[in-house]
Amino acid sequence: MNFKYKALKDNKMIEGQLQANSEAETVEWLRKNGFFPVQIKGSYEQQSTFASLFNRITFNDIVDFTRQLSIMLNAGLTIIDSFDILKKQIIKPQLKELITGIDANIRGGKTYSSSLTLYPQYFSNLYISLVKSGEASGKLDMILLKLADTLEKQREFGGKIKGALIYPAIILIGMIVVVFIMITFVVPRLLGLYKDFNVVLPISTQILIAVSNFFQTFWPLLVGGLFIAIYVLLRYVKTEKGRYVRDNLLLKMPVFGNVIKKSALVDSTRTLSVLVGAGVSILDAISITVDTSDNIYFRDAFKTLRSQVEKGIPLGQAMNNEPVFPPILVQMTHVGEQTGHLDETLMRISKYFEYESDMAVKTMTTMIEPLILVVLGLVVGFLVLSVISPIYSLTNAF
Repeated sequence: MNFKYKALKDNKMIEGQLQANSEAETVEWLRKNGFFPVQIKGSYEQQSTFASLFNRITFNDIVDFTRQLSIMLNAGLTIIDSFDILKKQIIKPQLKELITGIDANIRGGKTYSSSLTLYPQYFSNLYISLVKSGEASGKLDMILLKLADTLEKQREFGGKIKGALIYPAIILIGMIVVVFIMITFVVPRLLGLYKDFNVVLPISTQILIAVSNFFQTFWPLLVGGLFIAIYVLLRYVKTEKGRYVRDNLLLKMPVFGNVIKKSALVDSTRTLSVLVGAGVSILDAISITVDTSDNIYFRDAFKTLRSQVEKGIPLGQAMNNEPVFPPILVQMTHVGEQTGHLDETLMRISKYFEYESDMAVKTMTTMIEPLILVVLGLVVGFLVLSVISPIYSLTNAF
């Protein structure tokens, strides 16, 4: 929640905004930073679900914001001047409110990185750690450029995977909807024509009639049960045990599991490379990678790496004990540690895994599309056969 405040500091009235959970938290922050609160007012405004859906801040917004800020800082502008320009350029209300809040915190004496910690829903630990590293080294402009490049690569890579899955997903959903409508509402009317004829129906038609009668009678329960099952499943996968079951199934799936594994390797090696290259210690870099890993098996593997590296074991040797890391990653990490260029080596291996992931996605798409068409053809063929075959039986009867 955003709070607008007026406060005295050095006998000057200062106005600004602060992201906080409550008014008391806002007062506490102001006093700790040498402000005397005069007026505090919550600036949260309720939006309709429709409006909030289209105005919400997306990952693309954060990527574009980071790129714009990095360009302005590299051009020699101060961070205050950069935010002044951004506030004038941004059109999306929620994004403008976010930038205004960060700007107010910076003007109030907070660092850029500490201002970002107030918005964990938009800025990851990786993002904040890199900004903090840039502030400590005095190279915030260079770090933001590298961060913008990394975020754009993540966006591009994610777009490739989503783009490859959109077509099969649309076909599959469309097929399920069409078959459901056919069996529930259309087929019963067609098969009703055969009731008045005393003829033995083919087994395929009898099966279709039984399925159609079941769907026609219980379709409200089936639809309701489907939504309940989805809800329960989503709640279950949010639990620790559910995440293990989900991620284990995903990794073991043919073809698709390979894509998941390669994607996780791309993200983790790129994250480690950027953090180490920015001057973050290897232990902190591994800890941040733990927090940014989506797959719980990779997260556990990095937790084990962290504990072993804390004991003085080299990163490459620690990776060798974890089955989720392929031999090429272990070998390249050894090389990077021995040459003193671990960040560059990890970035090269990240590009290699990205190429491998692209090939895995293409393979998956190549296999899924024909498979869906074959299944669609079999389902449609069964429907047509079940509806038309009784006609031949009627012809023979006459």
